[in-house]
Amino acid sequence: MPDITSILIDIAPFIAIGMAAQMIDGALGMAFGVITQTLLVSALGVPAATASASVHIVELFTTGASGASHIWHRNVDWGLFWRLVPFGVLGGVSGAYLLSSIDASAARPFVMLYLTGIGFYLLWRAVRMSKPRFEDPRYTRPLALAGGFLDAAGGGGWGPVVTSNLLIQGGDPRKIIGTVNSAEFLLTLSISIAFIATLGFAAFTTITVGLIIGGVIAAPFGAILANRVQPRTLLLAVAVVLIVTSSYSIIKAWPII
Repeated sequence: MPDITSILIDIAPFIAIGMAAQMIDGALGMAFGVITQTLLVSALGVPAATASASVHIVELFTTGASGASHIWHRNVDWGLFWRLVPFGVLGGVSGAYLLSSIDASAARPFVMLYLTGIGFYLLWRAVRMSKPRFEDPRYTRPLALAGGFLDAAGGGGWGPVVTSNLLIQGGDPRKIIGTVNSAEFLLTLSISIAFIATLGFAAFTTITVGLIIGGVIAAPFGAILANRVQPRTLLLAVAVVLIVTSSYSIIKAWPII
């Protein structure tokens, strides 16, 4: 039977990755999957398939903890929440079913190009913002449907697609980030039911447990940051993370030969 010290040494890097990724995701409403999978594969040499399965399971726990924390800090617009959830779940379930017959991941580079452009636009808005003026986003249901579908069929996309587009429509960054994070739990739950039923406890590897521990520990702090940071700073941070993560995905999909 392995001793506690060796177990902690083995699991420590994954706890650190989970904490870092969830801190960013909880504060900005995106990037947990991209950051976690990139660090697992590139820095720690974890096989891509193993990393993907682990991240998918972990998000059930991190989105739940993050959503609860945002609710506690009153970062959630409940009217917007209930406009997003039904269509997000519908899109996610549809994407999961169609994944077996349609390679939706082929469209991912084009989605990333679009999100890179959105990132530069948000950056421009953040630089020009003086006095915050917020509006209730209008085009929410089709956006949630598309975000849910891409998240299930294209390997991620709920946070970047939904958060960024709601911000473009003039939403309050704190409320948008908190609401999208909270809605993501129900989306992830609906997408993951069949996945968990198939894998069972085999999905809970050392990697998964470490990421869950780190992500759940960091979740409250992400909500606190979103609650206290100025809207202009939040918008600027979202823009930078969106540009960096989307550009990385484009380079990965279309390598320069």
